[in-house]
Amino acid sequence: MSAHLAVQTGQFSDAGVKEINDDACGVLIPEEPAITNKGIAALIADGVSSAEGGKEASEACLHGFMNDYFSTPDSWTVKTAGGKVLGSLNRWLHSHANKQYGYAQAMLTTLSALVIKSGTAHIFHVGDTRIYRLRDNDLECLTTDHRTWGSGQKSYLGRAMGAEVHLDIDYASHPVEVGDEFILLTDGVHEYLSSSDLKKMILEHRNSPEFAAKVIVTHALEKGSQDNASCLIVKVDHLPMIDENEFYEHLTELPFPPPLEPGMILDGYRIIRELHASSRTQVYIAQDTSGKKVIIKTPSVNYDDDASYIDQFLHEEWVARRIDNPHVLKIVEPAGRRRFLYYITEYIEGKTLRQWMTENPVPPGNMIKLIVEQIASGVRAFHRLEMVHRDLKPENIMIDKDDCVVIIDFGSTKIAGIEEIHTPYERNNLLGTLDYSAPEYFLDHSGNNRSDIFSLGVITYEMFTGKLPYGKALSESRIKRARYTSLKHYRPEIPLWLDSAIQKAVHLTAEKRYEKLSEFVHDISHPNPEFQQQTFQPLMQRNPTLFWKALSALQLVIILILAYKLAG
Repeated sequence: MSAHLAVQTGQFSDAGVKEINDDACGVLIPEEPAITNKGIAALIADGVSSAEGGKEASEACLHGFMNDYFSTPDSWTVKTAGGKVLGSLNRWLHSHANKQYGYAQAMLTTLSALVIKSGTAHIFHVGDTRIYRLRDNDLECLTTDHRTWGSGQKSYLGRAMGAEVHLDIDYASHPVEVGDEFILLTDGVHEYLSSSDLKKMILEHRNSPEFAAKVIVTHALEKGSQDNASCLIVKVDHLPMIDENEFYEHLTELPFPPPLEPGMILDGYRIIRELHASSRTQVYIAQDTSGKKVIIKTPSVNYDDDASYIDQFLHEEWVARRIDNPHVLKIVEPAGRRRFLYYITEYIEGKTLRQWMTENPVPPGNMIKLIVEQIASGVRAFHRLEMVHRDLKPENIMIDKDDCVVIIDFGSTKIAGIEEIHTPYERNNLLGTLDYSAPEYFLDHSGNNRSDIFSLGVITYEMFTGKLPYGKALSESRIKRARYTSLKHYRPEIPLWLDSAIQKAVHLTAEKRYEKLSEFVHDISHPNPEFQQQTFQPLMQRNPTLFWKALSALQLVIILILAYKLAG
């Protein structure tokens, strides 16, 4: 790669006229792959001096954020990871203050955190510390002080870590350019320096952030600062902009495997037979040296020069390695060093859900609900990691010999954290299978959790009826005129509340679907009072075909009556 993310940093903190320094600041620059997957983090915190545990609070936030942020899943966005970590730290400060000092607001601190990942700066902010950005000769404050004004023009801190159990944390993101300098300051500095003075000192010492930070703090103290004074500077020297050729070389470090035939040996695995082949991948049953069956998935030679495809193929294994759920296919570690591009998964002895549906055209409702519950458990494992599966369908779901349901394919999975990492190629926005794809995909939206709920709703509907809820696959042209066909049209014995639950799951408008999978799973097993109150359902929803036939017949009668009158 031609240029990794590289920064220069400098920091300086002084107690000033006070005996104790309640400020805390620091930077963490990890090694690869964390610097690519998580970025670099800088934080400044100012413990509230009127709070007995202010110093402890600022230091706890500094060390807690640096430790916990880099321990969050790589699939999470910076916004999600940083927000969850700071929310947890806030709750800890609030509860620990009661135990340690006897009252809830004994551990308060302001805080500003900066995470630079790929080509974006992510900012988290609570209180009256500040983050500035100097770009060329333009100095801009990127945060807003959380202060309220009282009588006599006196201001009070309006928001702080540890003040309440639930805390609003400001978040913003900004594109980064090479040469940008981010300056993090406590109020003991920024209240005593003008923007012009601050900019002048940074520009005079921009080749030495450490020295610049010390000059800035010293100048604030000389200007009469009566508080602790701290400054932290992060200067961006390089951004991870990758040359297309180098990116391709990185992806193709392992060659595609040759065509595999039964009896061939691939890195110690004996190929038994081809299980499935498509234009994109081949799937084989193989045996390891102990005779245990495994599945080997290989990329198609049709794409051996397609960097975007290879990137997507690598992410399938990346996804599987990070999910540990009994209803999601597990990755098998290779016995030795891989010489080719492929990955290995567990072998599941059983049948696809499609085969099960063919064998059970009118299954009992309780069996369907058990299957849906297991699929939902696997999909929730994706959602907890900020992944959207995007290709739920009966062919991608297995039922093993013990009736355990397992999701087996991740080729279209959207990974929020990975999408934040810039590449020279646009990552494929692979749609799922048309019959199960949510309407928003046809409108060029990338989808979210509710898109997977739509797909599961369609699968549930199909298990009950053998049909699709809108008659046939959706498309951009069909969305506006598509009409839901009630389950009761095919199976009149099904209660209205169950039909209503599935109808909500497959609503054409994402915002009107269930927000969480657990709500859908609950509502298909327990009558929702909201649905039970719906005693009448229009004929057009219950039986669209009959509705249009009846309407056509009525129109014909009216035409005949009019014709008779005109003839008379």
